[in-house]
Amino acid sequence: MSQDRLAAGMAQAVVVNSGCANACTGGRGLADCAETADLAARKLRIPPQAVLVASTGVIGVPLAMERIRSGIEAIALSREGGHQLAKAIMTTDTFPKEIAVGVRIGGKDVTIGGVAKGAGMIHPDMATLLSFVTTDAALDAKLARVALRQAVNDSFNMISIDSDTSTNDTVLLLANGLAGNEPLQAGTPEAALFQDSLSQVCLYLAKCIARDGEGATKFFEVKIEGAVTLREARLAARTIVSSPLVKAALHGSDPNWGRIMAALGRSGAEIDPSQIDLYLKELCLLKAGCLVPFDQAEARKKLSEAEVQIRVCLNLGKESATAWGCDLSEEYVTINSAYVT
Repeated sequence: MSQDRLAAGMAQAVVVNSGCANACTGGRGLADCAETADLAARKLRIPPQAVLVASTGVIGVPLAMERIRSGIEAIALSREGGHQLAKAIMTTDTFPKEIAVGVRIGGKDVTIGGVAKGAGMIHPDMATLLSFVTTDAALDAKLARVALRQAVNDSFNMISIDSDTSTNDTVLLLANGLAGNEPLQAGTPEAALFQDSLSQVCLYLAKCIARDGEGATKFFEVKIEGAVTLREARLAARTIVSSPLVKAALHGSDPNWGRIMAALGRSGAEIDPSQIDLYLKELCLLKAGCLVPFDQAEARKKLSEAEVQIRVCLNLGKESATAWGCDLSEEYVTINSAYVT
């Protein structure tokens, strides 16, 4: 239902509920979704077709419509509502995720702001990830879709917490044109400037999600350089950052670089083992496919830091990509062993 409204390019409002995914709830779930949109439309005095609905939480449980009815009626519109939204959509998140940036476009001050939630079951393209981005820039729906897709491909689609996915995954961009700039045109410097700012917002929010993984104690980055194609660079980076063995080694500060190579080998990206260089920050572990004697204590120290950087040079092409994730801890198991109890 929200997909039909989204396709129409008419969205003016979004209603989000936390704690219940409204998935696998059959006809009742669809009816509850429609009622939610209708209630919000009456509250805001806009067409129901202009309201999108997003849900996050436990699967298979009907929406608590009495609470939603009273909640929508009690909403007080305010400029500070974005802060409240960032907090309200949290589930197992430990902190709200929000950002706003300002940029001068076409002689006008433009703002792009966004919120997001997600801490578990994160491995897009489908994951328990919600993000809502708004801007006062003037741009048409086609340009907005292209810009958002590019921003998402380099951010939300490059993070992984637990290699698992869920039923609910939404990223929306809404623009109202109140900045008063001339509508952005594809291929212009103004559109490129908007793209850079939008990508900055999405990347910040994506990294916040990766940092806040359930039970996470460390945040890590995997950069692939010298891939034959961008697709293969992304594939290799995401495979390494989502590997349970790599994440477990990271948690224990264990410099077991073979786990990185094993993940790379099964990623599907074209590689030549004799060409690969592997770095832990600036510390070289592997050169031209051969082990470089390195200080184990220094490697463990680097792995014990709150932020860890891994760089893999394939030396086969010119494409690169970066992915972000977190370690795998005992606390993750504890959280997910009793999620609904």
